[in-house]
Amino acid sequence: MGTLTINILGTSFSIQAKENDSYLEGLLLRYKKLINSIEQSTGLHDNLKLSIMAGLSLCDELRQSELHADSSLHKQKHTNSELFEAERITLKLIDNIDKVLK
Repeated sequence: MGTLTINILGTSFSIQAKENDSYLEGLLLRYKKLINSIEQSTGLHDNLKLSIMAGLSLCDELRQSELHADSSLHKQKHTNSELFEAERITLKLIDNIDKVLK
């Protein structure tokens, strides 16, 4: 179990989570970098707007990741289907060859 003190966007508080301290610190560092990036690219300085933009950005990243995973899964299923069909045809050919050779 980890503990993290968050000090960002004009607020400070501590949280506890089942993840370890270094994992939580890594998340906070990533969030801070995202906030800084949004602030630099948009010129926003309002903490609430920055946090909302960061939340939307993270939701977009998560959704894109989900879509990519769904696409990869679909490709894998399609590939597995093709392999199954190739195996079926191969076994049928082997069976036909065995019948001719007997």
